[in-house]
Amino acid sequence: MGKERKMVAFCLLLAVVCSPVFGDEWKVNVVKNIDALVTSCVVVPCSFSHTGGNLPSSRLRGIWHSKDKRTDNIYDEDPTKILDNFKGRTRMLGHLGQSNCTLEITDIKDHDNGPFCFRVELVRTEDNEPTKDKFSFVDDCVELNMISNPPKPTLIKPERVIQGQPYTVTCSVMHTCPTHVPKLTWNRKTADGIIVHHKDIKHGNWETQSTLTFVPEEADDFSKLTCTAEFHGRKTSSETLTLYVKRVENYNHIIIPTVVGIGITAAFVLVCIFMTKKYKKRIEELQSRDGSMWNRMSRLSRRIRSAGPGPSHSDQRKSIWSRFSRRPKGDMVDFGHSPNNVNSNPCADQKASKPRFPSPKSKPKSYNYNEDLNDGDDYINTADLNVYGNI
Repeated sequence: MGKERKMVAFCLLLAVVCSPVFGDEWKVNVVKNIDALVTSCVVVPCSFSHTGGNLPSSRLRGIWHSKDKRTDNIYDEDPTKILDNFKGRTRMLGHLGQSNCTLEITDIKDHDNGPFCFRVELVRTEDNEPTKDKFSFVDDCVELNMISNPPKPTLIKPERVIQGQPYTVTCSVMHTCPTHVPKLTWNRKTADGIIVHHKDIKHGNWETQSTLTFVPEEADDFSKLTCTAEFHGRKTSSETLTLYVKRVENYNHIIIPTVVGIGITAAFVLVCIFMTKKYKKRIEELQSRDGSMWNRMSRLSRRIRSAGPGPSHSDQRKSIWSRFSRRPKGDMVDFGHSPNNVNSNPCADQKASKPRFPSPKSKPKSYNYNEDLNDGDDYINTADLNVYGNI
């Protein structure tokens, strides 16, 4: 009897010592808190370990249930064992044979907050009935944080927007549903295209990014660039930035007038050169045709002389005295008063009328004899007809 008691005590002691070792074999790794957008979906990452070692998925059964009531299953391989409120909205994404117990919940409701726990069971291959090896991880459950409004995208952009230089802006948004990633769209079309990629940032959160590259122009100054995120369930959010394009220095207001001025000056110089050459050539042609300048002047001089010069001064005097000599003798005038000035004319004794000549002081020195000498001559020098003194 004493031996039996000792054996029982030894077995209990062994069970106590070994229970932590076996207990350490049942582990689960699950995110305890995760955001869930109402009407969208959520994916709960989950991994586990069990005492059966590496087993195929057919030897394992995974169940997700409510923590408060283990019979309220939100997921089971048997759809009849799922609560009506979750039927068609849950599925297991991972393979149990790979120790992956990731759960997806779609069409999130306001009351789908949990907490929810994972349970694993080992089943027999023959009848697919669970064995005694099963464990519920009620100490490591997930609780959903319900979000009514979707998160807004974040715009990552360079500080400067320079005209004519490529500009790249990235739109990113956080979400918890990698099976239905948000769709990011821009209000601007670009020929360079848009690059989209996704990444896991751990703890049940994912990030979707859309990178837009374009070349801003002057017309883009003060324009709006908007990125819109559309989540599963058709909820949307957007973020907008204003582009302040730094314009490239434009020297057209200096270059254009300068170029125009240089062009006009060059055109004027070319015209002057052309006209100079043209007239120089014309002068050379005239010189070669008419001879030298001296010949032309000689011909001009001969042409003037052929027209006939007017009567010279001495010829005019001779003409005047010849007219006086043809006058009647009674009209002859004796201009002498002294014996040295004796008229040789034999008719000197005859009385002659003494015409009176005006004094130089009373009348001008020149006296017009046009009445007596108007015999058709065009030119008469009347200065030679002035006579001073009295008879």
